Amino acid sequence: MRILLLGSGGREHALARKLIQSPLCESLFIAPGNPGTAQCGTNVALSLTDFESIATFCLDHQIHQLVVGPEEPLVKGIYNYFTETPSLSHIQVIGPSQEAAQLEGSKAFAKRFMQDHGIPTAAYRSFNATNFEDGMIYLAQHTLPIVLKADGLAAGKGVVICQTHEEAQSEFKAMIQEQKFGNASANVVVEEFLTGIECSFFVLSDGEHYHLLPSAKDYKRIGEGDTGLNTGGMGAISPVPFVDEVFTQKVTERIILPTIHGLQKENLIYKGFIFIGLIKVNEDPYVIEYNCRMGDPETEVVMPRLESDLVDLFQHVSQGTLHQTTCIHREEAAATVVLVSQGYPEAYEKNKVISLPSSSESIIFHAGTQEIQGELVSAGGRVMAVTSLHKELKHALKMSYQTIDQIHFEGKNFRRDIGYEFV
Repeated sequence: MRILLLGSGGREHALARKLIQSPLCESLFIAPGNPGTAQCGTNVALSLTDFESIATFCLDHQIHQLVVGPEEPLVKGIYNYFTETPSLSHIQVIGPSQEAAQLEGSKAFAKRFMQDHGIPTAAYRSFNATNFEDGMIYLAQHTLPIVLKADGLAAGKGVVICQTHEEAQSEFKAMIQEQKFGNASANVVVEEFLTGIECSFFVLSDGEHYHLLPSAKDYKRIGEGDTGLNTGGMGAISPVPFVDEVFTQKVTERIILPTIHGLQKENLIYKGFIFIGLIKVNEDPYVIEYNCRMGDPETEVVMPRLESDLVDLFQHVSQGTLHQTTCIHREEAAATVVLVSQGYPEAYEKNKVISLPSSSESIIFHAGTQEIQGELVSAGGRVMAVTSLHKELKHALKMSYQTIDQIHFEGKNFRRDIGYEFV
C-alpha cells in the first residue's frame, strides 16, 4: 500500500509511526508533515484544502490510501471529492463524507442528531441573528453556569462557560453580532452545564460495523490542577481508570450503537474515526461533542496502545468488512505530556532551538516543530508530546517526565500533574 497522510501535528506523527509498523505499508507520504513525520516517510508540501493538488499527487505517486488527520478537509468534503471523481474513486479515503462530518462541523447538527436518535447529551437551544432577542431572553432565565458554543469550526476555541447571566449575554452578543469566532459563531448553541468527569472514546467504523479503540482522558487547561485558560491539550492518559466494563457497556448501548444506527438511518457515509467526548455524570455517560477524526494529544496516547495493524484495519474500513477483523489493545498504560511554547495558549514565541536526548525509552512526537538550516526549532504553541508505556500509570508518567528533563528549548512549559487524579 502506498499511503498519503494529511496533517502536520502530533496526531499525524503518531498515526505515521503506527502506519509504517504495518508490513502492508510500502510507502508513506505526509502532507505537509513535520520533522517527526519525516522520520516515518516523505513529507510533501501540499495544502490540506487544495484538493486538486492532493489529487494530482495521489495519481502521480499511485497512492492507494488517503488518511485524513485533521477535521477541516473532511468538513470541506475531501471524501466526496475523491469518491465522486472517476479517476480517484479507486483510492481508499479514511474519513467521513462531508455530510457525516457535520457531526463536528456543526454543533447544532450534532445536537439535533443526538436528540433524534435518543443519545444522552445536555439540553440545548440554538440561536442566530434572526432570533437573537429570543436568545437574550432565554439566557436571562437560564440556570447558571451557561455553556455557549460556536456552531462551526473555531480551532477548539469556540466554547465559553459563563458564570453570570450578564457575561452570557455579553458573550452571546459578541459571538453573533460581532463575529467573535467569524462565521463559526453565526449560529450559537446554548447548553446546560453538566457536572462530572470527562473522558474520550474513539471508534473506528466502516459505517455499519465498528471497533472500540483505547479510551483516553486529556487535560485542556494550561495550569496545574486544571486551572487557567483552555488549550488544545496539555497531556493525556490511557486507559482511563474509571472506565470499567459497566461504564463501557453503558457507552456502547446508549451512545455508540445509536450513533452508528443513526448514521445508517440518515444515509450518512462514515468510514473513519468517530471521537466521542463524554462526561460521566454520577454513573451515566453524556456526549459533550463529536469529532470526525482522532484527537490531539489523545492520538499520541491511544496509538501506542493499539496492537492491531492499522493499515489492515483501514483497508477493511474502506471495504465495509471491519467485522472480519479484531482490534487488540496493549495491556500497558500510556501517559503523554505536552511541551508548549512560552505564552501559549495566547501569543507565544517561535524559532527556539530544540535539543533532544540521543536515546529515550519514551516516544517523542513532534507537533509544532520545523527544521531551519539543519537546526530543529519550535514552530507552534504545542511543540512536542512525550509518551511512555508501563504496566503502571504512575511509572509511565515518571518515564515521560524523565524524558522531558532531557529536552531543552527556551521557554519550555508543561504541566507536571497530568493524571493527578489517578496516581
